[in-house]
Amino acid sequence: MQEVLDVSNDVAAELGGVGDGVLDALRDRLDCTIRLRGNQLTIEGDDRRVAEARAVVDELVDLVESGQEIGAGTVDAVVNALDQAEDIRTIFEDVVWSHRGKKVTPKTVTQKRYVDAIRAGTITFAIGPAGTGKTYLAIALAVAALDSRQVGRIILTRPAVEAGERLGFLPGDVLAKVDPYMRPLFDALYDMMDPEKLNAYIERGTIEVAPLAFMRGRTLNDSFIILDEAQNTSPEQMQMFLTRLGFGSKVVVTGDITQIDLPREQASGLIQVQDILGSIDGIAFVRFGHEDVVRHKLVQRIVEAYKLHAEETGTQRQR
Repeated sequence: MQEVLDVSNDVAAELGGVGDGVLDALRDRLDCTIRLRGNQLTIEGDDRRVAEARAVVDELVDLVESGQEIGAGTVDAVVNALDQAEDIRTIFEDVVWSHRGKKVTPKTVTQKRYVDAIRAGTITFAIGPAGTGKTYLAIALAVAALDSRQVGRIILTRPAVEAGERLGFLPGDVLAKVDPYMRPLFDALYDMMDPEKLNAYIERGTIEVAPLAFMRGRTLNDSFIILDEAQNTSPEQMQMFLTRLGFGSKVVVTGDITQIDLPREQASGLIQVQDILGSIDGIAFVRFGHEDVVRHKLVQRIVEAYKLHAEETGTQRQR
């Protein structure tokens, strides 16, 4: 079966842009022949494959015509959304935060559910592999909440496992000592706002980036609090952190239980907390998979290969 579609100049430019990356992704995911010549898109294959490809292309066309930029990863998002009977436009049109023309939006069905869970709940756990947008989306939501005055401050924290949370031997003041561990969080923040504004917020304490050990003994009211790399917390640290929750605050906990840096005999707080808090109202658990990886497609394949290896060899962490 062959189907020929006439598309607009804008759609043709998006489909044929970045070295035909979108077309290559369509061919890989839909297992049919797809060619773009000028403003004509030709789809060839068996009837079922062509019908699936047509549905995906129609969604891509709608996205482009509504002003969205598309890429190879968009194809995966559209295919997965159609598989799960989701409206792809509700995903891509949910602008979490916008800065200097750059829009932060969910890119997969699970990311959209994650964003909705954070907005609706008080405590949200995001568990899944690297590259699924767990931390980046949480920080975008935190900045949006601060900007709209839903919260008075943002607190970002991580367990500094490599230094055993004893940072005294490192040179410099506290910020200099923790910088290597907090740098990914700073990088995300600098993507979200101008450096001058961010630095002013940090100086005033409106935005705080600190190791998990610094949270002990505090009650955090009117705050958006993100605990990153939570797979490296002990059960005691996880309990300590969660009980910092104060009035008017929101907590997001992110982590990847396949990348635990704790000693094998040390239990992970992120694994244990799923059994303890999984049934409590107001606490949501969102689980990401390799299909939610929005980095280079090789990252997705690497994540899946390691997952399969761990399952086959029985080496995945149980505690």
